[in-house]
Amino acid sequence: MKFLHVGCGLKRKHQTTQGFNLDRWEEVRLDIDTSVGPDITGSMTDMSAVETGSMNAIFSAHAIEHLYPHDVPVAIAEFRRVLAPDGFIVITCPDLQSICKLVAEGKLTDAACDSPAGPVAPIDMLFGMRSSLAQGNHFMAHRSGFTDKVLTATIKAGGFVATASMRRDAPFYDLWLLATRDASSEDGLRNLAMSHFPLTQKALPGSLVPAPA
Repeated sequence: MKFLHVGCGLKRKHQTTQGFNLDRWEEVRLDIDTSVGPDITGSMTDMSAVETGSMNAIFSAHAIEHLYPHDVPVAIAEFRRVLAPDGFIVITCPDLQSICKLVAEGKLTDAACDSPAGPVAPIDMLFGMRSSLAQGNHFMAHRSGFTDKVLTATIKAGGFVATASMRRDAPFYDLWLLATRDASSEDGLRNLAMSHFPLTQKALPGSLVPAPA
């Protein structure tokens, strides 16, 4: 089975999810930045180098927020196009709901968590890592953002049938969403979520909602 790692950056299979880090999954890395050595060079809005229906799954971490809002549906359509009928996607991105709570507390530029690139403040999670942008990596800017409700609605509007979502507060401030291309049973969706969501980490109460649309 193959999964497409969209917006892979320097990360590899073992840095995706526990469910994908298995021998039965073959990783195909796609990124717009040639310097990270992707298998396929392309953007989320134009994955024409990927054959229709050729992927069993897609993993995309902290990439969708780099798109302008009007480009997000284009990317979702591309995700759906390259998936096999029984395929699914796993998407992660910043959680604006928990980040904006920090902003409302006057902590826009206060360090909220650490990363390999250094301390991360709400302003970095909202607009893109300032240190990276200062180095000229303008494709790392954040041009849109999501709450759990908005991300789920966006994916469903793009034709995905069943979704499960999870949001995490400090120190993660992120959203996780899994969606199946076609119909899925509640048990099947829950099993996928248990395989790919970081459930060993702290999730907000009631935030894991695996239920068919």
